[in-house]
Amino acid sequence: MAGAPDERGPGPTAREQLQQQHVGCRVFPERAAQGTPQQGFLSSFFTSNQKCQLMLLKTLETNPYVKLLLDAMKYSGCAVNKERHFSCEDCNGNVSGGFDASVSQIVLCQNNIRNQAHMSRVVTHELVHAFDHCRAHVDWFTNVRHLACSEVRAANLSGDCSLVNEIFRLHFGFKQHHQTCVRDRAILSILAVRNISKEVAQKAVDEVFESCFNDHEPFGRIPHNKTYARHAHRDFQNRDRYYANI
Repeated sequence: MAGAPDERGPGPTAREQLQQQHVGCRVFPERAAQGTPQQGFLSSFFTSNQKCQLMLLKTLETNPYVKLLLDAMKYSGCAVNKERHFSCEDCNGNVSGGFDASVSQIVLCQNNIRNQAHMSRVVTHELVHAFDHCRAHVDWFTNVRHLACSEVRAANLSGDCSLVNEIFRLHFGFKQHHQTCVRDRAILSILAVRNISKEVAQKAVDEVFESCFNDHEPFGRIPHNKTYARHAHRDFQNRDRYYANI
């Protein structure tokens, strides 16, 4: 985010730009037709937008998952700006949000995000993608394995597969439940943004699952709840102090 990946390599080719536009059209069709929507003065008077902005602000200021990811991105040279890198918009279908890699922006679907807890999960999930975009040369648009890896990490680290969320989905009680949930959520996310078969998505997830499931950066561990996330944030903040004392 914050333009850092563009500084580390050449800009996208004409073919890549067309592919980026095609993917963006599938997830956020109004963006291709109208350009990236801007949130002007009058938009704040619309209830859904105002609610989205207030929930976003609370999440950025208080959620330990998000606070860690924001600090990690700043540490990596990709500081996040609320006005530049988040956009509350109406979205088609039932999608809750997405990371628009073509403009390094997280889209929050104000018509589909239900409450504060939901907002926090969506922001955390998309910030994992933004963190991956910052730290690695992710080929979001032509390499499905790259996309699969980031989706596995986002499902694993964002709380998407917490016990509470899975109980609400009526999914619980079987062996290696967390791994199964992460795999299933990653496949669903891929199918939401790529026009490929379920078999191709499953194959991509299977190929990257072990290494990407075990990549816990920047948390250092799987943050199963907010207490885990707070400890991970504390450890991250003390990282430099620890190494300085060796």
